[in-house]
Amino acid sequence: MFRGVIQWSPGRPFRSAEATVAGPPGVRAQSTAGRRDLAGFVVQAWCLVLVGPGLLVGLADPAGEGPSAQRDHPPGAEQAIGGGIRFLIRTQGPDGSWLSDGETGRYPAAITALAGMALLANGSTCYSGDHAANIRAAVDYLLQHADPETGLIGGQEAGRPMFGHGFAMLFLAQVYGSAADVALQRSIRSALSGAVELTARTQSESGGWYYTPTSTEDEGAVTVCQMQGLRACANAGIAVPSRTVERALNYIRASANPDGGIAYRAGAPGPSRPGITCAALATMYAAGLYEDELVDGALRYALANTSTVPPSPTGGTHFFYSHMYLSQVLYFRGGQQWEDYFGNLRHWLLEVQGEDGSWQGEYIGRAYGTACALLILQLPYNSLPVLQR
Repeated sequence: MFRGVIQWSPGRPFRSAEATVAGPPGVRAQSTAGRRDLAGFVVQAWCLVLVGPGLLVGLADPAGEGPSAQRDHPPGAEQAIGGGIRFLIRTQGPDGSWLSDGETGRYPAAITALAGMALLANGSTCYSGDHAANIRAAVDYLLQHADPETGLIGGQEAGRPMFGHGFAMLFLAQVYGSAADVALQRSIRSALSGAVELTARTQSESGGWYYTPTSTEDEGAVTVCQMQGLRACANAGIAVPSRTVERALNYIRASANPDGGIAYRAGAPGPSRPGITCAALATMYAAGLYEDELVDGALRYALANTSTVPPSPTGGTHFFYSHMYLSQVLYFRGGQQWEDYFGNLRHWLLEVQGEDGSWQGEYIGRAYGTACALLILQLPYNSLPVLQR
């Protein structure tokens, strides 16, 4: 099987390179100019451009004083971010984990990974910055729950462990690039290699994934979660099978409806889902499909159908989920569209922040909502390699 990794950075064209291991003869990356069909994209994207952990730098400045990018928020937003960070620090469990509501709730692997990402986005690593100890505790927790036999990270999450698995890949891949400790690097690499193998092995016949690794079904949200995890692993230098990526992108394409939106499941009739459309957009855009017709239609649908009405605490609009992904897409695009969107969303987030610094993530919980809000608000810091322009 042709296996390779790529410097998969959003907002930048892929670099051309010759394949240097066994693979399709004569395969070479092409120019990113113009529209590309999906098969052509996969060949271009998964050429061998090896990125080692030493190249994933810039999570924090050397002095550990915060993100190296300019902080261009108004003072009120900086205070809100600080309050959200303090909430996460207060509610981290003794074992390094977070649950959906902080110290209580569900989904420990998924929420720990999202909260850890929010702390990384603030400029710390597991070795430097104000929150280094908290990040390292989260890393240790996820590594302790990485099954060396199956490769599954977070198997303790009953019912839906593949969400935690995908988010854990995303988080640990960001940490891997800044891990100065050789032993920690090896542990993370081992966990990520096993995680990638599990994801590749459990892909459905249609090219997607479902809530559990043993299922033969699939659906869009879990599929996008696996794709972002695979993309982060590839950026960190972990070998990812190109065939897995090709089939997953075909799955997203097969899920598109005539209205431009993405349905819950490929090959099954059903309405477009705004949240899944936003998530799929982020994956496609980060993969370099900025000029693909599928992206054009999905973006039009997302902008027209993603809720801009603040949800009730028990509502089910998936507001935080949708905007966590849509904000990434518009941030990558930049320009006035991003400025207008971000200004309005930031204003709303500041209005509804709780007195304890948290955001209520609808029916899921405060730690979930706070992590999502912080990932949105800290996009301009440009700290996370996986979310950099």
